[in-house]
Amino acid sequence: MNDFPAFAFSTVAHVVSELGAAGRLGEHITQRFPDAKRALLVTDPGFLKTGLVDVPAASLRAAGLQVEVYSNVVADPPEQVVLEAVAAARKHRTDIVIGIGGGSSMDVAKLIAVLAGSDQPLGAIYGIGNVKGARLPLVQIPTTAGTGSEVTNIAIVTTGATTKMGVVAPQLYADLALLDAELTLGLPPLVTAATGIDAMVHAIEAYTSRHKKNPLSDLLARKALGLLSANLIRACENGRDLAARQAMLLGAMLAGQAFSNAPVAAVHALAYPIGGIFHVPHGLSNSLVLPHVLRFNAPEAAGLYAELAEIVVPEASGSVEARAEALVVAMQQIAIISGIERTLQQVGIRETDLDRLADDAMLQTRLLGNNPRTVTRDDARAIYAAAL
Repeated sequence: MNDFPAFAFSTVAHVVSELGAAGRLGEHITQRFPDAKRALLVTDPGFLKTGLVDVPAASLRAAGLQVEVYSNVVADPPEQVVLEAVAAARKHRTDIVIGIGGGSSMDVAKLIAVLAGSDQPLGAIYGIGNVKGARLPLVQIPTTAGTGSEVTNIAIVTTGATTKMGVVAPQLYADLALLDAELTLGLPPLVTAATGIDAMVHAIEAYTSRHKKNPLSDLLARKALGLLSANLIRACENGRDLAARQAMLLGAMLAGQAFSNAPVAAVHALAYPIGGIFHVPHGLSNSLVLPHVLRFNAPEAAGLYAELAEIVVPEASGSVEARAEALVVAMQQIAIISGIERTLQQVGIRETDLDRLADDAMLQTRLLGNNPRTVTRDDARAIYAAAL
């Protein structure tokens, strides 16, 4: 009997993980993309203000590229921002797109790369596999250790007041992901914690994904969880610890490679409405529901959670169920030590909001289908109530 069912695995072709690599961006670009002449750097106003874009931009100019910076990306980018960014790329006659920022900046960079040279409208590419044709060369440089967006093939767009749509297509995989912890030095401890827990959720959910879990995604998820759990508190307590910061970036990227192939599930499904309705940052939304979803899943996933507990809490012992619970407690401890919010009430959610959250969560069918245990609307409401 074949223990390994057939699987497919895709990821970014080139990864550079090196302190100071952003300062040598021009070299990396001319080496990999010798024909590139007109670069568009895509970022957000907050990151632009740090001044950390200046060095990679100068490096590109020194290598002979014309550089334009688009810096109007906002969190959970709406369609209008994407369309404005695509227009900026066309006006600049961009021939290489470089995302530098958190998940939102990298998502917008992906969409620019596929739309700037295409006549497909944005609305036509929502869903899975609807992007047609080639795209511009794409480089991604994360400035938080969280989303893993630099190595995923998905971009999320806000399409209404609280609704979001995803674009999933192989063209969204970048050509090059560049990890340089010097770009993450300004991250406040609470952002470091929330984004780090987001990355840990990616690893945990990929490892327990019902449909596409495979030997490669498992390896990546386990290594990611080891790096993240060993370095998250270090990075929160001393934001200038470059070794911890680089380990966090690597862990987040490996988790991104894992969940891009073995997709996330109920933690994300229940986190999305918290972010969409109450504008809670994505990593924090995940963290708030995480322990309660893990406990809900335990009857089906305890064996896998126990395997992950060996990585996060090596001293955990006892039955499979006891070790699975040790993983949940360890994740709660990380939230406690880092000081991030731990209840829905702390982010302004009341019991009267739970029905709306549960209704919204049930719309996330793409994610709920990956969960190791079936989630009904009553289950979703009960998980929110436990997180209150």
